[in-house]
Amino acid sequence: MIDYLSAFSSSTGIYTIMNTPWGWPIVESMHFLGLSLLIGTVGIFDLRLLGIGQGIAYSDLHKLVKIGVIGYAINVTTGVMFLTTAPDQYIYNPAFQTKILFMFIAGLNMVWFYQTTSAQVKKTAALDSVTNRAKMIGGISLLCWIIVIVCGRLITYFRPPYHWCWFC
Repeated sequence: MIDYLSAFSSSTGIYTIMNTPWGWPIVESMHFLGLSLLIGTVGIFDLRLLGIGQGIAYSDLHKLVKIGVIGYAINVTTGVMFLTTAPDQYIYNPAFQTKILFMFIAGLNMVWFYQTTSAQVKKTAALDSVTNRAKMIGGISLLCWIIVIVCGRLITYFRPPYHWCWFC
């Protein structure tokens, strides 16, 4: 896996970009911008589902989710750049593994929201409360993204030995 990721990084020029004096800091700043867009929109929508900000229409807040998707795309792109440039520092890292797990859970939670609850929430009046299921989905989403942020920050503090990864 490490050889494949390293080869991808080298063949696409990512490794070269990331190993310039400004490569890593610029990509890190873009990653933070993407995170801000994501949490600044999806996080606010989740808080609204939990009952904070009554009087703000769900449908109006939901329009901002598109900005969150742009932030997510920025984060995936920059995250791939980090991962492929130093795969051994990520693949074996328990904080990275946990981050990926909770991103996956957040994705499943989003699918659950759009398949079961989205249409109903968009029709809910600004002063009305949403269903308990919608609140639960919002809470799960918010918790997942908080864990993703914390684990993302913890990645830099773990330079794990290779035996930490039980499945690698």
